[in-house]
Amino acid sequence: MPKINRPRRGSLAYSPRKRAKSPVPRYGSWPEYSGAPAVQGFAGYKVGMTHVIMVDDHKSSPTEGKDVMVPVTVVEVPPMRVAGVRAYGEDTYGKHPLTEAWTTELDEELSRRVNVPKNHDTAAALATIKSAIGEGRVAELYALAYTRPMELTGVPKKVPDLMEMRIAGGSLDDQIAYAAGILGKEVTISGNLEVGEFVDVTAITTGKGTQGPVKRWGVQVRKRKHSRGGKKRHIGTLGPWHPHHVRWQVPQSGQMGYQQRTEFNKRIIKIGTNGDDITPAGGFLHYGLVRGPYVLITGSVPGPNKRLIRIRSAIRQGEQTIHTPAISFVSAQSQQG
Repeated sequence: MPKINRPRRGSLAYSPRKRAKSPVPRYGSWPEYSGAPAVQGFAGYKVGMTHVIMVDDHKSSPTEGKDVMVPVTVVEVPPMRVAGVRAYGEDTYGKHPLTEAWTTELDEELSRRVNVPKNHDTAAALATIKSAIGEGRVAELYALAYTRPMELTGVPKKVPDLMEMRIAGGSLDDQIAYAAGILGKEVTISGNLEVGEFVDVTAITTGKGTQGPVKRWGVQVRKRKHSRGGKKRHIGTLGPWHPHHVRWQVPQSGQMGYQQRTEFNKRIIKIGTNGDDITPAGGFLHYGLVRGPYVLITGSVPGPNKRLIRIRSAIRQGEQTIHTPAISFVSAQSQQG
C-alpha cells in the first residue's frame, strides 16, 4: 500500500488568528543603521495598483538590460509631523519608556486621537532626556509622528494616526540633537528613504469576518457519502481522543483577515510629488485622485485601498547597493473600463 502523504491544511504560523487591536501596525524590531541620525520609517495610505515599464537592472537576470513590465502599488505619502520624542530604557525585563518630550506646535485634529499634553515644558523635558542619556539610562530614542489624512481627498477621515518611529544613527547625543531639530516640524519620505531602496511594508489585511474551516483553512469539502444531513463544509474530526480536549491545531471557524502582515524586501521604484503623473482618467477605483506626494512600491501590499501603510528600511537585506530604476513608462490607463 502506498504511503499516504497529507500535509495539514493552512499554516499555524500566525495563530491565534485574532483581529488586530489597532489599524496602525506596530514594529517590534528595526534594522541596523550606522549613518547620520535619521528616522527609520514612514507611513502613507494605499491608493491602488498600476504598472511601469523599466529596465531590468537585476544582476544575472535573464532579462537584464531589457525593458520589463513591473506591477507596482501606489501609496500616497503626505508629510508627517513629529509630535514628540520618547526615550526608552532597558533592564532585565526588556525595554520600557522613561520619559518623553512633546511640542506645542500640533495640529488641532491630533486632539481627536490622543489627549494632547497641556502646559508642557518642552525645553525641560528635552533636558531631562539629555541628563538621562548622560547617566547611561537611555537605550533608544523614538519619534512620535502622526499622519495628516486631512490633506488627502481619497481618505475619508480627519483623525491622524499616531505611531512610534525609531531614531537611529550616530551616538545618543547626536540622536537627541537631531530629534530636537525635527520636533514640531514636518518630515518627508524623500528625507528618510531613497528611490531604488528595498523596504519592508506592513499593514492590517482586509477583514473577512467570521468564516468556516473550508475558506479559513482550506480543508476539503466532504463528499456525498462522507457527510450527514448535508453538512459538507464541516471538518471530519475534532482531533484525537487523547488528550481529551479539542486541540488548538484543529481547523475551525473563526475570524479571518484584519491581521497585521509584513511584506519583506519591496523595492521603491519612484517617489513623486505630482499625482497627476500617475492618476488614471476617473481616478483610482475606491480611492479617487492622487493630488500630493506618492511612492511606487513593487508588487502588492497588504490591506484594502485607503488602509494605513507603514514603510520601514529592509531588515533582511544587510548592506545593499542602491540603483535608481530607469523608468520609461507609468501606466495611467483608466481602471473603469
